[in-house]
Amino acid sequence: MGSENKTGASGFILLGLSSDSEQQRLLLVLFLTLYLVTVGGNLLIVLAIGTDSHLQSPMYFFLANLSLVDVCFSSTTVPKMLTNMQTSSPAISYVGCLSQLYFFLIFSDLDNLLLAVMAYDRFMAICRPLDYATAMGPQRCVLLVAACWVITNLISLLHTILVTKLSFCADRTIPHFFCDLAPLLQLSCSDTSVNELVVLIVGGSSIAIPFTLILISYIRIIAAVLRVPSARGRFKAFSTCGSHLAVVSLFYGTIVAVYFLPSSTQSPGKDSVAAVLYAVVTPLLNPFIYSLRNRDLHGALRRALCSWNLSLLWAPPLSLIP
Repeated sequence: MGSENKTGASGFILLGLSSDSEQQRLLLVLFLTLYLVTVGGNLLIVLAIGTDSHLQSPMYFFLANLSLVDVCFSSTTVPKMLTNMQTSSPAISYVGCLSQLYFFLIFSDLDNLLLAVMAYDRFMAICRPLDYATAMGPQRCVLLVAACWVITNLISLLHTILVTKLSFCADRTIPHFFCDLAPLLQLSCSDTSVNELVVLIVGGSSIAIPFTLILISYIRIIAAVLRVPSARGRFKAFSTCGSHLAVVSLFYGTIVAVYFLPSSTQSPGKDSVAAVLYAVVTPLLNPFIYSLRNRDLHGALRRALCSWNLSLLWAPPLSLIP
């Protein structure tokens, strides 16, 4: 029992994506670039939506929140992975591991719930346009986002508290690049039946319920759009949902690859690749998917970049500032 407590206090070892020093240097440059693009792209969308009067609608309000959550989601795992690659030290403290787990669960579940809220927004806009202004007013939108934050914090807190009740054996090596829930449960040498039950019920519900709501919303959206007489009207209605559908497909596709497909016993590296897609690539692609065919967002981004460049151009030199 003493060795278990000591192990828990001393932390864990993250194996990362590669043990080869040459590969680690290449991965460091690659993931640093991906991280900077992710943060820059998502923050640019938040800035464009927050400063452009043409984008003050519920759809863009939810998109700004999704972009902000993606920045936090990527920042939960990637900086620590980059630090471990740079220092060649794969260790993470016990408190650091639990903190990473807590925030990773919050932001992954927030992505999930926000996608469901955005599907509901599209359903109201297409299927009930006369009720849209009332149902999706500013106060209702803020309450929906606040409810998402409260729910995800409670879920994450529950999982994290249950992990703190576990004791860990001498082998504290996590075959991953961040502290995820499943590897931590596998490392524990105490009874994890309660944790597994909570993962099955609470964790399963946090994925299944939003996905079901998204599915129902789009079934009703498709049914409504097919009743539109003109092909141009159908195309216009579907085009407002295309980006959201692409993000939903990417998000749930990577979730299935990481958590629901059987682990690759002969080639464990495939599991890490799937986790990279979920934790790194998805937050990176979201801003590009949403801005790809959205002319309003294109214009807002151009105006934001132009105003930023002009402010830099006309900023007085530091030597002239009293």
